[in-house]
Amino acid sequence: MKVFIASVLASLCFLTQVNAQLDVENVKRSLENSGRPLADLERDTNRKAPEVLSFLGLEKGMKALDLVAIGGWYSEVLAISVGPAGQVIMQNNPGRMVDSNIDQINERLLRRPNISHHIGPVSDLPSNSIDFALTALNFHDIYNRSSEEAHDRFTQVFNALKPGGIFGVIDHQGTEGADNVSLHRIAFADAVKSITAMGFALTGTSDLLANQSDDHTLGPFDPRLGRNTDRFILRFVKPQ
Repeated sequence: MKVFIASVLASLCFLTQVNAQLDVENVKRSLENSGRPLADLERDTNRKAPEVLSFLGLEKGMKALDLVAIGGWYSEVLAISVGPAGQVIMQNNPGRMVDSNIDQINERLLRRPNISHHIGPVSDLPSNSIDFALTALNFHDIYNRSSEEAHDRFTQVFNALKPGGIFGVIDHQGTEGADNVSLHRIAFADAVKSITAMGFALTGTSDLLANQSDDHTLGPFDPRLGRNTDRFILRFVKPQ
């Protein structure tokens, strides 16, 4: 497995720096003056969303999909980033997580008319209709529950994306061989193998959210981490 990781990183070394697709400073200013609640603003610092989205290749005017959005923090950031000419689909599955966050979701929908809320599977969306999809800190939950379920659910994302569409994955870095299920983490190699098996091509990685002080032995909700885990960022593309 170490050989696999080394070969992936070697093949991507020239891809980890990509041309910025967004005006990062402008997005930062827009987020600061967005009218979002204080709790959202406090999360901006360690999530570095403008830099992350620029690395992934988001552009203004795109149609973006926020997968398993829950309360929709990233949905609103995406909506601000793509601008009024762009669209964002906040995707959730029905259940208690939506029910417990519905007030927050509705507030976002009122603030950002370019967000729509889709409760249901991605397979309900038209094929080849999405420019950009993002799953932030939840791929591990689905994969750790069932690798087959992850393959099915994210193959639906592959089908919804346009040829050349981007799939960004952010997740808590795990260690191979560790109990990543209990730790709510996933090893880099496991994520890459799973997602490339769906047909995606890996075109870049970034250490923007790396945290060397996180040794991967604590869960992401442990207060000692201060919500600042060591996170990898993967950029995949649906081949043309």
